[in-house]
Amino acid sequence: MKHYYLFLVIILFNSCQYFEKQVPSEKELLQKELKSINWKEVDEYPSVVDCEKIDDKKQRQQCFFEVLTQLIQEKLSVDTLSVLYPELDTIEVKVTIFSNATMQFEPQFPKDSVAYDRIKIDSILKARLIDFPKVNPAIKRGIPVKTQFILPVILKVE
Repeated sequence: MKHYYLFLVIILFNSCQYFEKQVPSEKELLQKELKSINWKEVDEYPSVVDCEKIDDKKQRQQCFFEVLTQLIQEKLSVDTLSVLYPELDTIEVKVTIFSNATMQFEPQFPKDSVAYDRIKIDSILKARLIDFPKVNPAIKRGIPVKTQFILPVILKVE
């Protein structure tokens, strides 16, 4: 009987280790969470007040791009770009919206293009593309983030 109790006590002490669960480290949990996040997509796209009432994510994004493209076209339509460069009918503009709701615009040219004075066009864009309505930055996991995209802007509407 003593051997039975001794055997039972040994089994009880050894079985306790089966109830212990390995707790993953903070670094492992962080790495796992970082791998699960899609860094190419945002939870909410940037938006302007006119598009805030739209609930659908894709429609809100489309509304934002249309409003922004229209504002850029209006601001550039009264400028000398079409006079200086009559062959230039569309320009691609890289738009950066920072997490603090500020915006930056950069013209995008083909790599082999030497027909345009890049500095002059860039300075015209910087001078014209100011005083935009308030833009709410994109949201990723509840935090405002920086986003970039390229918009084709038509300069000549015939």
